[in-house]
Amino acid sequence: MPASSKDTEIKEGQVIEALPSATFRILLTDGREVSGYLSGKMRVHYIKVLVGDKVMVEFSKYDDARGRIIKRL
Repeated sequence: MPASSKDTEIKEGQVIEALPSATFRILLTDGREVSGYLSGKMRVHYIKVLVGDKVMVEFSKYDDARGRIIKRL
């Protein structure tokens, strides 16, 4: 069941480090550094994310230090 838009926050950032298990270190446009993991659809469709790529990250309202990478820009 998808989360409603009021439960999530979407921000833009740039991948600065690739970590094991499809997780990444992301520098957001507001200067914060967060951890992010690939969403399920990105894994299913084999969308590759590399260091230097700009991405859109979706955050839960409960944890703003870790987010899902939902789109590569």
